[in-house]
Amino acid sequence: MTRAIRTHASSFAAILVLLVLAIVVAGYILSHEGLRFPLIQSSPVTYNAEFSTAQAVTPGQGQTVRISGVQVGTIGGVTLKNGLADVQMNILPQYTKLLHTDATALLRPKTGLDDMFIELNPGTKSAPRAPAGFTIPVANTNPVVNLDEVLESLDADSREYLDLLVNGAGIGLAHRGDELAQVLERFEPTHRDLARVSTAVAQRGTDLRQLVNSLQRLNTALAAKQGQIVQLVNSSSLVFRAFASEDGNISRAVADLPATLDQTTATLAKVQAFAQQLGPAAHNLLPAAAALPAANAALASLAKPSAPIVQNQIRPFVVAARPLVRNLRPASIKLAAATPNLTKVFGVLNNFVNMVGYNPGNVEHGYLWWLAWLDHNARTLFSIQDANGDYRPLFLQASCATVTEVADFDPAVESLLNLTPLLTTAGVCPTQAAADVADYKKYEQQLSVKRALATRDGRSAGSVTAPAFQPKLPVN
Repeated sequence: MTRAIRTHASSFAAILVLLVLAIVVAGYILSHEGLRFPLIQSSPVTYNAEFSTAQAVTPGQGQTVRISGVQVGTIGGVTLKNGLADVQMNILPQYTKLLHTDATALLRPKTGLDDMFIELNPGTKSAPRAPAGFTIPVANTNPVVNLDEVLESLDADSREYLDLLVNGAGIGLAHRGDELAQVLERFEPTHRDLARVSTAVAQRGTDLRQLVNSLQRLNTALAAKQGQIVQLVNSSSLVFRAFASEDGNISRAVADLPATLDQTTATLAKVQAFAQQLGPAAHNLLPAAAALPAANAALASLAKPSAPIVQNQIRPFVVAARPLVRNLRPASIKLAAATPNLTKVFGVLNNFVNMVGYNPGNVEHGYLWWLAWLDHNARTLFSIQDANGDYRPLFLQASCATVTEVADFDPAVESLLNLTPLLTTAGVCPTQAAADVADYKKYEQQLSVKRALATRDGRSAGSVTAPAFQPKLPVN
């Protein structure tokens, strides 16, 4: 045996290859013929569908069950139950979860040779899932309709007219297929419009059914509320009678309506201007509105950790502080009455602090700088003592113009320091001394005139009171 295989090795290999190819082809054919291989394929789940007729349905011929054009199983058998054709459908396990109890089935031919298949509509998700062995009732199925059945539904006259129409169309369209194609092509927009009209009519039919249903519910509700409807009619009668009694007032209201409409028109014009301003403002607010989610998220991140603090710390503190706040209320009222004066005082202090703290820059130093400078000089002056004690003799040097400005600025300073004798000394301040002499001569002349007038009027010259002499000294 082994020697024979070795002798005819090429022939033996060819036979093996042919055997394997035969097994593969046979498996492929048997698989497409609906044969199930137990060790390779899982068992299908059986469902049934009732049809009024199962014409051309032949189990075992590879007739399929499809959902949206996808094969989900095969037709397993046909039996007669209660005058209806009960068609068995073997559905693959991975598609069983799609079927619901409100599923529908339609027998359709693949070709003109009545090669039938079942087109399944799996139903809606709101319905329960169909269990294994579930039967789709005849109300949810439709068989294939043959052309002779359509013709049988017509009466004799209609069939004769249809015969004449078909024969006449055959004679008229003989050798004119191209022209018919062009005509049909021109009718394509009309077909699209007719499709839209049909869709709208179908929608109107749905709306009409809803309207009839709503009217039925309304009539039922009205019948149940008959007493209230009678009361409504009586109330309406009273209202209309009241309107009739107010005929004059209604006439005046109608007469005032044009002025009201004019005012409304003017108001709407102003509202239009407001709307024109509001549009750009609202558009500018869009970035802020877009930022609101992020702000809300940030606020939430702040509020979540803050909630325990408010609940466990701030709330007990507020509860404990409430009696003290009640006691502080009279003092707060009096403090509120004194607040305007305090506001003025603090305003003056604020201005004073601003003036002291003002620094004009590189041109001149501020008051704070001079205050620090004065403190430094004072500490330097009194930091060392000698035989005369802690105090030091002070020497101030200023020009006559500066001293004159000081005396003119504040008379109290002048009387305290007695600056006038110094300014009227010719050897010290010649300009101010000469002005003082000239002013004194004018003062004497004016006093002499006043005394002469008093003598002329019969009064004593000594009765004239001499005013205080106040010279006007130049600052140059």
